[in-house]
Amino acid sequence: MAEKDTTIQFNVSLDENQIPSEITWKASDNDETGKCDAAFLTIWDSEEKNTLRIDLWTKDMMVDDMQIFFHQMLLSMSDTYKRATGDDAISKEMKEFAFRMGEKAGILKKGE
Repeated sequence: MAEKDTTIQFNVSLDENQIPSEITWKASDNDETGKCDAAFLTIWDSEEKNTLRIDLWTKDMMVDDMQIFFHQMLLSMSDTYKRATGDDAISKEMKEFAFRMGEKAGILKKGE
C-alpha cells in the first residue's frame, strides 16, 4: 500500500505589536483555506519525552469564546485519551473536570 503525504500549513498575520491579527490554515490535500481565531498545536518529542506547544489566538478572540474553546478541547482530549489508552476511568475523570469547568466558567448550567 502506498503512503500518502499531506502538509498542514498555518499562516499567522501579526499586527505592529507582533500580536496575531489573523490565523489561516490549509491542508495540501484540500483546496480550501480555513480561518480561525485560535489554534493550539501540541507535539510529542519521543526522544526528549517532552511536549512542545504552539498556542496562538488572535487579538479578536473574546474571553467568553476562549472559555468555550478550552471546554470543548478538554472534552475532545478526554475522548482522544480513551481511544489512545483504553483507560475509561481517567477519560471519565477528565470529562467530569471539563463539565465542572464549564459550570464554573458559566458555559454550562448546573447539571447540563
